[in-house]
Amino acid sequence: MKTLREAKIGETVKVIKLHGEGAVKRRIMDMGVTKGVEIFIRKVAPLGDPIEVTVRGYELSLRKADAEMIEVE
Repeated sequence: MKTLREAKIGETVKVIKLHGEGAVKRRIMDMGVTKGVEIFIRKVAPLGDPIEVTVRGYELSLRKADAEMIEVE
């Protein structure tokens, strides 16, 4: 199992599953991160938090904790 946090800069990954419960999972889905969508890793901050990605044509910053909940391939 690989999470979005483990993906490298410049890599394009596909979402397989969202982990997490309730409001947290809903918030991630509301940002456009859903099963089957492709995510391009743009940048990672010097200390690893946040991660800047491109999803559905727009830029999004995710915290490490949120990125760990997103299983990718």
